Amino acid sequence: MAAAGLWSASPVWAQFRVEIAGVGATQIPVAIGRFKGEEGVPQPIASIVTADLQRCGLFKTLDASADKLDETSRPVLTDWRGKGADALLAGSILPLADGRFDIRYRLWDAARNKDLGVQSLVVPAADLRLAAHRIADDIYEKLTGDKGAFATRIAYVAKTGRRYMLWVADSDGKGERDALTSNEPIISPAWSPDGSKLAYVSFEGGKAKVMSQELTTGRRRVLASFKGTNSAPAWSPDGKQMAVTLSRDGGSQLFVMGIDGDNVRRLTQSGGIDTEAAWSSDGSTVYFVSDRGGSPQIYKTPLSGGSAQRVTFNGPYNISPALSPDGRWLTFIGQVNGAYKVHLMELSTGTVRMLTDTRDDESPSFAPNSKQIIYATRNQGRDVLMTSSLDGRIKASLATPQADVREPVWGPDIVGPKR
Repeated sequence: MAAAGLWSASPVWAQFRVEIAGVGATQIPVAIGRFKGEEGVPQPIASIVTADLQRCGLFKTLDASADKLDETSRPVLTDWRGKGADALLAGSILPLADGRFDIRYRLWDAARNKDLGVQSLVVPAADLRLAAHRIADDIYEKLTGDKGAFATRIAYVAKTGRRYMLWVADSDGKGERDALTSNEPIISPAWSPDGSKLAYVSFEGGKAKVMSQELTTGRRRVLASFKGTNSAPAWSPDGKQMAVTLSRDGGSQLFVMGIDGDNVRRLTQSGGIDTEAAWSSDGSTVYFVSDRGGSPQIYKTPLSGGSAQRVTFNGPYNISPALSPDGRWLTFIGQVNGAYKVHLMELSTGTVRMLTDTRDDESPSFAPNSKQIIYATRNQGRDVLMTSSLDGRIKASLATPQADVREPVWGPDIVGPKR
């Protein structure tokens, strides 16, 4: 098993294709032109920004490249309104003597005839994609009032041949790096709240163990290697505790422990299998899957202890809970007529809607701004990662046909170490 530092070179075959389907109920039209000086720059900044905005489903983009604008331009915004644009983005890229790039951009709100000002980012070549995502986040926030999640990362498990890989990529699936490669299965990746580590289950040595790995150094440590099963790690929102599934006392039950593997205490007591813990956003409640009622359903229990309450009642089989960071939503996989689909529950009302029309969905996870969900599925005969808007209208496919891709998890809104 190799646990190289996260930012080692990645193989060519891991490139993603992005396919966007659906139409949002309301889309903001934004005109974006190629940045002045972008020719010869290692990353296509304007194209990355455009793809980010399209992917989330809230924006419709228009090509403004023919106008050759930059951040110093003074466009007539009423003319752009006439062209159907509610906003306009233009900028420039200047290579510096020390190898870095000075990226400057200006956003105009054409709908309100307002100049929103110039911003500047000075970054090394390795951070050009990250800079583009940050520009998209800035546009998202200025035009919607909500924080964007483009400058974040995802993790997922891939398998090609007999090799298992734990990959980390940008939120659009690009810029992927291998955190771990093994000849034994890797399952259940989970981000630490500060984005610096991943926990996962490794079958190294033929035994399931819960591991924690630093992404910058590749340093690993064993957190749980008790007799029996050690599985399904989930960090608490404050990063001080971890919920795991252990069978050291017999059946598989939920336990909570310190992030160093100490102070282990049992959380659930049932005659069934309790697993797949997911924390509420305030850390006071743990949601989980249990077959204590005969079939797998989602329950919740206070972290302080007490009786568990059943949460899901639609359908015979509901698993893989994930809570939105804003505390409003629960996503999970529910069985419908023999198919497994992503569902969304509004926690305040218990209202459930089905988001997908595929049949083999798994492992839904929220974006850190609670506006999108990533999941794995099979689509048109391919293993893919997909994102969906919360209304299910917009789906983006991040496909890698050369590998089986499983168990995606969206990282926190902290970008983490420089590359």
